[in-house]
Amino acid sequence: MYVLKEINDAIRTDPKGFVEESDAAFNKKIEAAARKIAENQKRSRIVLLSGPSGSGKTTTAKKIEAKLEQMGIRSHAIALDNYFQTVDPETAPRNREGAIDYESPFCLDMELLNRHFKLLDQGEKIHIPKFEFARQMRSAIMSRPLQLGADEIAIFEGIHALNDIITGKNPDAFKLYISARSNVVDSDRQVVFKGTWMRLARRTVRDAKFRAWEPKVTMKMWASVRRGEKLYISPFKDNANIMFDSSLPYEISVIKAHALPFYEQLTPEMERYEEIGHLLKAYPQFETLDESYVAQDSLIREFIGGGIYDD
Repeated sequence: MYVLKEINDAIRTDPKGFVEESDAAFNKKIEAAARKIAENQKRSRIVLLSGPSGSGKTTTAKKIEAKLEQMGIRSHAIALDNYFQTVDPETAPRNREGAIDYESPFCLDMELLNRHFKLLDQGEKIHIPKFEFARQMRSAIMSRPLQLGADEIAIFEGIHALNDIITGKNPDAFKLYISARSNVVDSDRQVVFKGTWMRLARRTVRDAKFRAWEPKVTMKMWASVRRGEKLYISPFKDNANIMFDSSLPYEISVIKAHALPFYEQLTPEMERYEEIGHLLKAYPQFETLDESYVAQDSLIREFIGGGIYDD
């Protein structure tokens, strides 16, 4: 939990120090996770990292990767998104409304994924597929070879990484769960900004900037995303060896400059507009923080851009 007044006071008095202190706290979580992973290396060279949409799984995986490198362990971060199967309307899983359920774990090629886990742990070479979001299909020509050496591990990150379908066949893999879980409250301890709104803002900005999805598309999908979280992600978080909060105390004050113009385009008849209404009322209560204070390796760069981990 964060306190609105403390956030605003910190931004007014020492924005640079506030950002550095917040990032340092997150990096301590990264270091603790890396040490646990290193201890587990003899049991398995596979790491499974999960969390709901907008949790910062990609950056977290890459930051753990960098920390392990400092410890003498070479690691490879792999997005489970690349294991999506080409969307086939005839066989794709459906939700209760009859639409394709893109949040279902059965959109992933589980057979290939579990085979790759086994091969990697045995020191064999695999070819990681490449999924093209724009065309909603797996590339027929693009893949990445990977073979783990004696002091190397693979970090697979994705919303379904802790699903029993995966963990049940890979019990020795090290498992992490992350999510932006902290609410922001006012002086009366009333919630001003929910942790789920942080994730919604992160996803809205990222989708618009890097996936060419208009905010109305993200909002239309959000109900399905949230439903998928409750069905396919949250029930498996207890499979994790470590769980931690990926929210940053300063992030709302940074991302609002990116998110507000998108939300101001939306109209009341749109799906879940009530949630947007709460965001539009909440953002003006936060001091604006210039993103120049934000380090290039900060988790929030995954969503606003300008980071060292950008693909």
